[in-house]
Amino acid sequence: MNTESKMVYRGGGSDAVYGIGMIGAWVYYLKGAVTAQQKAIGFLKGIAWPAFLVYELFVFLKKE
Repeated sequence: MNTESKMVYRGGGSDAVYGIGMIGAWVYYLKGAVTAQQKAIGFLKGIAWPAFLVYELFVFLKKE
């Protein structure tokens, strides 16, 4: 009898959506970056893209 507990991860599609969004954000932010500082900021913005998305959504909803 096996008494080890098995962990089952069921992340669904949210991980894939975040990953594809992160790659798209990197392309968007890094395509115009010239200096190393701009590239570093673009890289960090690519990681935090959901925060920018939610912020812009709240700004949009506040206008109505």
